[in-house]
Amino acid sequence: MSDTTTLTPPAARTATGLPHRDVGELLRRTARHYGPVLALYGVLKLIGFSVFMYLLDSDGGFRTRNPRFGGGAHVWDVLATWDGWWYQQIAAHGYHPALVQVPGATGLITLEGNSAAFFPLYPATMRLVSDVTGLGLYGSGMLVSVVASFAAALGIYAVTARFGGRRAGLAAAGLWAVWPGSGMEWSAYSESLYIALAVWACHAVMTDRWLTAGVLTFAAGLNRPTAVALIAALIVAALQTLHRRRENLAGPWTAMAIAPLGLTGYLLWVGNRMGNLAGYFALQKGAWGHTFDYGKQTADVFSSMAVGRFDYLFAFPFEDTIAALTVLLAALLIPLLIRLRPPVVLIVYTLLTLALVLGSQQIFGNVSRYLLPCFPLFIPLAVRLRTLQLPMLCLLLGIAAVASGSYAGYVLFEAGVP
Repeated sequence: MSDTTTLTPPAARTATGLPHRDVGELLRRTARHYGPVLALYGVLKLIGFSVFMYLLDSDGGFRTRNPRFGGGAHVWDVLATWDGWWYQQIAAHGYHPALVQVPGATGLITLEGNSAAFFPLYPATMRLVSDVTGLGLYGSGMLVSVVASFAAALGIYAVTARFGGRRAGLAAAGLWAVWPGSGMEWSAYSESLYIALAVWACHAVMTDRWLTAGVLTFAAGLNRPTAVALIAALIVAALQTLHRRRENLAGPWTAMAIAPLGLTGYLLWVGNRMGNLAGYFALQKGAWGHTFDYGKQTADVFSSMAVGRFDYLFAFPFEDTIAALTVLLAALLIPLLIRLRPPVVLIVYTLLTLALVLGSQQIFGNVSRYLLPCFPLFIPLAVRLRTLQLPMLCLLLGIAAVASGSYAGYVLFEAGVP
C-alpha cells in the first residue's frame, strides 16, 4: 500500500456554491422545461407581428398621419405613437403635473392632456434601459415590452399548469400570444410589464410567497391604475389565509401593508403637485373623457350595436365589434373559470378587472386591450385545449396568430385609437 494518498480535488464551484456540472444540469433542465413555452409564444407573436407590420405597410396610411397620432416615417414608428408618445416624453423630460383648462371649452374635453395621467414605472424602466444600453427611448421601450411579454408568458404557463398540467400551461401561453388586444404586447405601451407583474404576483400568492407578492403588487401599482384590482385580490387572499391558519402570519400582513403603496403613493404625489388630491381623476375625465360611470357607456354601446347603430360616444365600428366579441367571450369563460375552483386571488382579480373596465366611460374599442390583463380567463380554455395533440394545438394557435395580425394589432392601431 502506498504511503501517499491521491486526493480528488473538489469540483469547481460557481458563485452560487453549486458545482459547475450541477449548474449546467440545472440550466439544461430549465431550458427543457421552459424552452418550449418561450419558443411557442415567440413564434406565435412573430407571426402575428409580421402580419400586423405587413398590413400597416400595405395600407400606408401611417405615412400621412401626425407622428404623434398613429403616423411616422417607418412602419414600426406606429408602435410608439398615441400613449407610446407620452411614455417617451415622460422618460425624456419627467413629469409636470397640472390641470390646465382649454380656453373656452365647455364640452366633454375641458382640460389639456398632461403626462401625469400615465403611471411612472414603464417610462422609468424605459429610461433606465436606455441609459444602460445606449438604445434610444423607442428601442428601450420596445425591449422592455418584449422581454416583459415573455416573462408574462412564463407566468401564465406556471399558473395554468397548476390546474391542467404542462400541456394546458403551454396552451395558455399560446393564447396570451393571440388574444384580442395582444397587439399591444410588442409596442411601446405598459401592458406587457403590468401583466408580467400581475401574473407573477398571483403566482406568488398561490405559492405562499407573500413578500414577493407584496413587492410585485407594489410595482404593478406604479404601472397602471387598474392595479387596484390586483391589490384588492391580494388583500382578500391574505385575509383568507390569516383566517385559516394560526402561524406564519407575518407574510400576509407584510404583503397587505406593501401592496397598496405604489398606487396610492403616485396618486397622492400627483394630487399634491396639482393642488387637488383628486387631480389624477380630474385629469382623466377632463382631458381624456375617462371616468367610472358604473357601466352606463358599456350598456349604451351594446344596446346601440344590437340594433345596428354606431352613434354612441367614441364610436369606432370595426374596433368596437372586436371589443364587444371580447366581452362576450369573457362572459362565457367566467363560469368555466369559477367551476375550476381556482384560488380566490385569481377570481377576485379577474372579476374586479372586468368591473373596472366595463364600468368606465372610455373609448370602447380599447376594451380588448384593457381586458388583456384578465389572464385567468385563459385557464378554462387552455384546460380544454390540452386534450389536443401538440401538432393540432400548434396549428390552431398558428391560424389564430395569423388572424391576430388584424384583429389584435391592425384594428387597435389603425381602425381606432389605442
